[in-house]
Amino acid sequence: MKNAFSLSGLFAALSVLPAAAQEGGLVGKPVPGGTGFQPAATELARDIHSLDWLLLVIITVICVFVTALLIWCIVRYNRRANPTSATFTHHTPIEIAWTVVPIVILVFIGAFSLPVLFKQQEIPEADITIKVTGYQWYWGYEYVDHEFNFDSFMLAREDLSEYGYNDDEYLLATDTRVVVPVNKIVVMQVTGADVIHSWTIPSFGVKQDAVPGRLAELWFKAEKTGIFFGQCSELCGKDHAYMPITVEVVTQEEYDSWLQGAIEQYAGKPLTYQVAAN
Repeated sequence: MKNAFSLSGLFAALSVLPAAAQEGGLVGKPVPGGTGFQPAATELARDIHSLDWLLLVIITVICVFVTALLIWCIVRYNRRANPTSATFTHHTPIEIAWTVVPIVILVFIGAFSLPVLFKQQEIPEADITIKVTGYQWYWGYEYVDHEFNFDSFMLAREDLSEYGYNDDEYLLATDTRVVVPVNKIVVMQVTGADVIHSWTIPSFGVKQDAVPGRLAELWFKAEKTGIFFGQCSELCGKDHAYMPITVEVVTQEEYDSWLQGAIEQYAGKPLTYQVAAN
């Protein structure tokens, strides 16, 4: 069941920051007609973008080469240009080449992709630890170090302006959001309470399935302040499309102020974990 949390004064004051973040030029939300990645706000996201560009170059070269080879074979070895076909069935140098070259390409790709994967999977020591639990169909957050928790629900269209959001942020904005300081290592402990969900922020380059009965981890270190949006990325039921994720990155001073208000607002409230019955 949804818990109706009213924001404290400081907590509510921070709700006007989405508009300020937009004026600053960085809001992690989709752009109408956009075809590329969302702007990278972490080193992990930049690594992913760089790896994607490298792979794009490699597959483009391969596609151009194969296309050119096909055209050359069509022109050079059609029936009119080459009425008498060759009779050999093996060509050892070519066979060695088409075996060795793909191996070299894959090793080259692995040399760049594996470090990116290891960086994501090797969880560093956290400055802030937050446990996130996926429910049908909202998110629950627990600030483990400070022993308080709150739930986060998608805002109705008519409530957007009250929380400082624009109309085009409908289906993205939530009533409460995860607040973290800039340039700090945040470790998210991810689990699910009922079915499998998935917590992701594209601008951070992170995505982790929330599996009931399991506790997984991801980490990020946001390098820019602003509002960053994500969505549940694992089909989890009829309202899967209506459980967005909102993360606000603020300065350390703003975070300290928010944290004090959040502790006063939420500390001591019982955890709202719900487990699906078998």
